[in-house]
Amino acid sequence: MVDLNHFYQPQSENKAGCSGEGCALVREIVGWPTNEITRCAKPPRIGLIDTAINIDHVTLTNTRLEIIRLSEGEATKSGAQHGTAVAALLIGHSDSRVPGLLPGAELIAVDAFQRSGKSADIADIYDLVRALDMLAQRDVKVVNLSLTGPANAVLEKSVKAATESGMILVAAAGNDGPNAKPVYPAAYDDVIAVTAVDKGRNPYRRAVRGDYIDIAAPGVGVWTAASISGARQKTGTSFAAPFITAAVSVLIAGDPDMSHESLEAKIRQFTDDIGKPGKDPVFGWGLLNASRLCESISDTKPSAL
Repeated sequence: MVDLNHFYQPQSENKAGCSGEGCALVREIVGWPTNEITRCAKPPRIGLIDTAINIDHVTLTNTRLEIIRLSEGEATKSGAQHGTAVAALLIGHSDSRVPGLLPGAELIAVDAFQRSGKSADIADIYDLVRALDMLAQRDVKVVNLSLTGPANAVLEKSVKAATESGMILVAAAGNDGPNAKPVYPAAYDDVIAVTAVDKGRNPYRRAVRGDYIDIAAPGVGVWTAASISGARQKTGTSFAAPFITAAVSVLIAGDPDMSHESLEAKIRQFTDDIGKPGKDPVFGWGLLNASRLCESISDTKPSAL
């Protein structure tokens, strides 16, 4: 299998600082069960392929976080803004300013990116494939991919191998605009493609649209960790993807070997159809409704004999 060594980038847009309770309202539009989630579910090991992460950020203190860096040398080290924000959104300590969606979950994060120029972080095909292989070797069940790029035959083959082995891949739909071409890996079959909405449940203005979109989640003004300290609002499909990664992790907690077809049917039970009836190119099956996630765990656990 041969193809060009394409480059892939994170999908985010910084916003001005935020303060007060309004910053947390983004989670409320999907009914995320913040106070229940640590008691009702023991999610499987989660994988993250992203940029560098500031492991010393107070939000990530005392979390179950392992970071693997693929490239060597400080000269090429990727920035920590994106990776830190996504990691905190997933597993941030429950007592911090940015409690994670799944505090206490185990996260294995692979820094597959390098700094290009003064501010751009890029990952090539070779490193993305290596990262997926590393996570598969560590028996990671769900992987968050808040990154996009062009179609690539080598990446497609790697994605197919991962999903056929039972790995669940959740990817950002992309921020290239509503009229842009499909982006990858989100547009590959069996990858869960996540678009973003704002607090009014309106589509994010820069989100890519298309038949491959599966589901929507909050992605505008999401309150999460800044790279060095503190927190700020972040916008982009990058920050919608972790909501679905977390939800999928909860859904399979009671049935780790759930088939992709069963998982897709299960996810559809936890969405509100906010676009055209049925699946549409803007919202997919609809907006995540996480209010009953904990109920799903009891539904899938086997009865006592």
